[in-house]
Amino acid sequence: MAEHPEQNQPPERVEQNGQAPGSGGSSTLTRLADRLEMSTLTDATREILREALGGPGADSGAVGPQPGARVFLESISVSGFRGIGREACLPLNAKPGVTLVVGRNGTGKSSFAEGAEMAFTGRTARLDKQRGEVWRRHWRNLHDGAEPKVEVGLAIAGDTRPSTLTCTWPGDDVTDPEVVFKRPGHGQRLFKDVGWERALNGYRPFLSYSDLDKVISGKPSELYDSIATILGLGELTAADERLQAVEKALNSAAKMADAELPALVESLSGLDDPRAERALAAVSGSGAPDFDELDTLVAGLPDADDDRLRELRATVELTGPDLYAVGAAVDRLREAVAVLDDVRASGAEDAHQRSELLSKALDHSRRHPDEEACPVCGADRPLDEAWAEQAAEQVAALRQEAATAQEARTELRDAVDALRYLVTRVPAWLPAPLVVPWEEWAACWAIDDAERLAARAETAALVLADACAALREEAARELEKLDEEWRRCVTRLAAWLDRAQSAHAGAPRLRRVRAARKWLKEACAELREERLRPFEGHSQRIWEELRQQSNVDLRSVRLTGAEKAAVRKLVMDVSVDGTEAAALGVMSQGELHSLALSLFLPRAAAPDSPFGFVVIDDPVQSMDPAKVHGLAKVLHELGESRQVVVFTHDTRLQRAFTNQELPVTVLEVEREARSAVTVRRVTDPVDQALADARALVRTPNLEPVAVTHVLPGLCRSVLERAFSEAAWLRLHRAGLTEPEAEKTVAAAITLRDIAALGLFGDLSRTGDVYRELRRRCGPGAVDLVRRCQEGAHPSGTSMPDPLQFVRDIKVVAQTVRKPEEVAQ
Repeated sequence: MAEHPEQNQPPERVEQNGQAPGSGGSSTLTRLADRLEMSTLTDATREILREALGGPGADSGAVGPQPGARVFLESISVSGFRGIGREACLPLNAKPGVTLVVGRNGTGKSSFAEGAEMAFTGRTARLDKQRGEVWRRHWRNLHDGAEPKVEVGLAIAGDTRPSTLTCTWPGDDVTDPEVVFKRPGHGQRLFKDVGWERALNGYRPFLSYSDLDKVISGKPSELYDSIATILGLGELTAADERLQAVEKALNSAAKMADAELPALVESLSGLDDPRAERALAAVSGSGAPDFDELDTLVAGLPDADDDRLRELRATVELTGPDLYAVGAAVDRLREAVAVLDDVRASGAEDAHQRSELLSKALDHSRRHPDEEACPVCGADRPLDEAWAEQAAEQVAALRQEAATAQEARTELRDAVDALRYLVTRVPAWLPAPLVVPWEEWAACWAIDDAERLAARAETAALVLADACAALREEAARELEKLDEEWRRCVTRLAAWLDRAQSAHAGAPRLRRVRAARKWLKEACAELREERLRPFEGHSQRIWEELRQQSNVDLRSVRLTGAEKAAVRKLVMDVSVDGTEAAALGVMSQGELHSLALSLFLPRAAAPDSPFGFVVIDDPVQSMDPAKVHGLAKVLHELGESRQVVVFTHDTRLQRAFTNQELPVTVLEVEREARSAVTVRRVTDPVDQALADARALVRTPNLEPVAVTHVLPGLCRSVLERAFSEAAWLRLHRAGLTEPEAEKTVAAAITLRDIAALGLFGDLSRTGDVYRELRRRCGPGAVDLVRRCQEGAHPSGTSMPDPLQFVRDIKVVAQTVRKPEEVAQ
């Protein structure tokens, strides 16, 4: 294309095979496999490494994007979320290029960015900040009664129609959204089941102002992991984790067997049995245990019925009543009965009854002082004060006399409870001879009469205790016949023997696994440096654009420590005027943010990423004007292979694109009353070319040659840009990768070539261009195209109404800039 010939060249950072520096995945595994074949490891160790590097297969049910089939954003629609009330839509060009979303603070720009990030990841950077708790409570829009909703339109390579990602919230927890993914030909599924989680963790395509701080201030291990993932080292880390799991299992078996051995030796040493001596010699000798001898000893154990053994062991453990305790309790109960009988004979009991009667009469007289007759006998003598005084004296005397009776009754109750406490319930299992005696003993608990309880309990306890003792002796003699002591010991020996044999058999594999891990660690270190060099070079090139007048040089970016070591970190070496320094100590906030972008953008451009887009929110803060101009260049370069969507309220970034004549689409967001948000297109590459044409027509005293030669050329560039946009979208839907699509568009030389790609996606169909233009835009469209082409001829073209010509060109461009969707 005449205006921007550099766009036809492949980006400098893309290598000849279409892979950008830092690409990982299968190429990393291929190189490692080549090294493995040339290594001096044994065949068995190589096979272990091959198994670890193979890993689990991919999810056959995944419907998400795959490497090489990138996804782009078509639109972001938001309602009831953050600063947006009723539904507002942000339309986007689903192709590489830069889009600036501008507007004052508070217009709702970031609500689009955060809405898309929530739909993809379920979180935003705001949630991780100290004020995140406030954000969690006040995330719904105050002016919209509808349920909050975010819907992201997606264009996936190879799909003729867009997919949708719909995010809603069933409750008030902003971190618990329900996200549904719908893709043509694949139906509808929960997004968590689609298979994008790994890609989002490794190639997160969202960057906010808060994220810029995190890139610099994050934990060293987190920075290491984020870079190692996109370098393709994640597969190697996963392989090492698989090897580590095998090593841990084998090592644990050996350690468990070693840990159990001292107790087993002690148990064998305590037996006076020749078999125990043989077993002790087999496990205590030098070298490996004599497993054959131990197998013979275990196999030689006499047979026995396990159920019978359990019954005998349970019988030996049975304990009947404690005759000493029962005897003492019976004696106490009988003594309490005798004491209470003596009290009753002495009149103390009668004194107790009389005192209770008089007390009740006194209570009645106090409640009814005006009553004139006795409430019991009806006599005319009232219970007056004199009577009450006399009765009170009698009650006091009687109660003192009755105290002895009360103490006797209390002791009797305590004695009954003490004896009942010793009576136990019938156990769940009992030998048959003990069932009846134990039931007799248990029945004592329900006896209320103290004398009967004492007699019955004493007899039942003696009978049950004798029966238990006899059965225990009999069971012990039978267990001894069944070789119980050796049986218990040999059972323990058999359990240890299984673990020891397994550990001994796994020892050679354990040695091979450890050798494999050592080799993998060394190979990973070499590959890490090899893969990091291109990434480091890309970061340094970005830094050179962003640093502008800074005197800080980014000398190197290094990963130090092992993948799983606590000391792993990302190291950035910088120098100030040639003197080495620590980056975080000498760089300003703007320089640190620029450095963070230098680390983030190569990740966004990683070719293994399935995301063809990157969303950057507010990257300009703290940058001086020179760095803003450098940022525009960097974003333009990234936009040659990625869809770059930048949200900013700072007008300097838009001016930086304009001043450097870099193509950019600008969308302006405005917020009206009650959170009504609108989006209008300020400019895009097609509009920019149309604006140039209109400006030329309105130029005073315009030379005729400008109208007949220059204006057709400007309008031709309008059509070229519109057809190129349609061509790219059509090729993407056909499944071509970005380098393939760029190469195909670059091969289109003439306007009809570019039109054929835009209208059909087929460079060979130039002969059908005019027919298709008539169908879609009317018969006048062909004349417009021909006049644009004639402007390049020496004679030029006639232009009776230049302004109307520009208007007609605009209609055609807007019609053809997007390919028609194919119904399915």
